[in-house]
Amino acid sequence: MTDTDVLIVGAGPTGLALAAALQARDVDTVVVDRLAEGANTSRAAVVNARTLEVLEELKVSERLVELGIQAPRFTIRDGHKTLIPVDFRALPTRYPYSLMVPQCTTERVLLDRLAELGGKVIRPKTLTGVTQDAHGVTAQFDDGETIRARYLIGADGMHSVVREQAGIGFSGGQYGQSFALADVRLAGDVTADEVILFWAATGLTVVAPLPGGTYRIVAPVDAAPEEPSAAFVQELLDTRAFGPGRVTVTDVEWGSRFRVHHRVADSYRAGRVLLAGDAAHVHSPAGGQGMNLGIQDAIALSESLATVLATGRDAVLDDYSAARRPLAQQVVALTDRLTRLATLPAPVRPIRNLAIGLVGRIPAVRNQLAWRLSGLSNR
Repeated sequence: MTDTDVLIVGAGPTGLALAAALQARDVDTVVVDRLAEGANTSRAAVVNARTLEVLEELKVSERLVELGIQAPRFTIRDGHKTLIPVDFRALPTRYPYSLMVPQCTTERVLLDRLAELGGKVIRPKTLTGVTQDAHGVTAQFDDGETIRARYLIGADGMHSVVREQAGIGFSGGQYGQSFALADVRLAGDVTADEVILFWAATGLTVVAPLPGGTYRIVAPVDAAPEEPSAAFVQELLDTRAFGPGRVTVTDVEWGSRFRVHHRVADSYRAGRVLLAGDAAHVHSPAGGQGMNLGIQDAIALSESLATVLATGRDAVLDDYSAARRPLAQQVVALTDRLTRLATLPAPVRPIRNLAIGLVGRIPAVRNQLAWRLSGLSNR
């Protein structure tokens, strides 16, 4: 006897997208999460074109577009000098831009859609053990309850209990530098329709617009403060980005520090247990691919699970792993190159920028970057 067809552990963007997609396909689904309520910080801040395309079937893309800011341009700069301009407006998609929207908003939209489809998240509920047999999976929880499902999905993040319980390796490593992250208000010479990656000799800084007049700042720092102050962010922008006196930090709404791992699960499947999102892959935030790749995992996995449950063709789940894992490896390789280039030793950074400026003049390079950053290369 089973309690549900699919049990999803984790109610972040990946878990919510998967749950809603399964509910839309009339697949009986239970979602649990260890947190008492969803996170209310912005964290991931970009939804790319391919993600908006795959979310159309859930009827949430228009809602997200209404709540976000469209940034049709991405530029790599050294101060005022543009090294590589990337324009998404010529891409063959209904969404020729990066949609800047806080992760908490994306989660809220997905949660609302899940509720409309008859689903909900059970929380707080922490997974403690997993056993599986030929017919299903039994999940044990901290409250003593067990849930029996035909399939168990780990969408529970980088420190996935599902992945550990399934015995799936998570190969990779961690970058040495920490990263500072802050959502701030700015005054001065800054645009609201462009994501800028500054590659200065003093270090990298990302400046990206968010709804409500705020900006996301991300920068690798040897010892990032736990809560970046306005003075700290101001120094980053003065020394690495716009230059002194061009832009003023008027307020810090939220900030944190984090370390970046680059890892891919050795397999996305162990019997009736499958992985998606950060449980399956983590990498540098360079290029804004993390949440997008996870949501795309979810939609692909929903199709595979619905097919298996309708037809019994279990090999379809191997196809999911075979299709999605190489995409994660490609993203990890791309973001690793970007991160290592950005964190080269200071003496060689001017040479790096000269080379990037020359490469940036090649239209094919700019076009390839547009396809990769928009996620359209994953079609």
